[in-house]
Amino acid sequence: MPVYLTEKALEKLKSDIHHARTVERKRISNEIAEARAHGDLSENAEYDAAKEAQGKLEARIAQMENTLAEARVLDEDDVDVTTVRILSTVRYKNSKTGTDKVVTLVSAPEADVSQGRIPVTSPIGKTLLGKSVGDDVTIQVPAGELHVKIIEITRDGHG
Repeated sequence: MPVYLTEKALEKLKSDIHHARTVERKRISNEIAEARAHGDLSENAEYDAAKEAQGKLEARIAQMENTLAEARVLDEDDVDVTTVRILSTVRYKNSKTGTDKVVTLVSAPEADVSQGRIPVTSPIGKTLLGKSVGDDVTIQVPAGELHVKIIEITRDGHG
């Protein structure tokens, strides 16, 4: 299944993989060698911790490599603003509270909820996809239902 990334996110992913393969692998390898030097491995907590860290690192590298293999670069200039799609910035009004909220739909690896960058795979992201300005939308969230009206769809702040 393709993972859609911006050019910037793709470059960061490549950089993260390179760092994990070179710097982090070497650091953990050194920790394992140092722990081995302490003698009896059967009661060596440092060795066990280093081996566990190595396993986690290798799993993270494999996951990042899978993401890279599935990555498709999105041309942000081609993003349609008539309906909500990935990379759309959506301003909607909460029908209950009357407050506006702005979110940008991104791929899961680029999500940062604190920055309003929500994954298209989230309940809000999935529900907003394909909707248009003026649509009344009911979003199923853990706390119940969220009723919103889409006010504006833009791309990177441009209408």
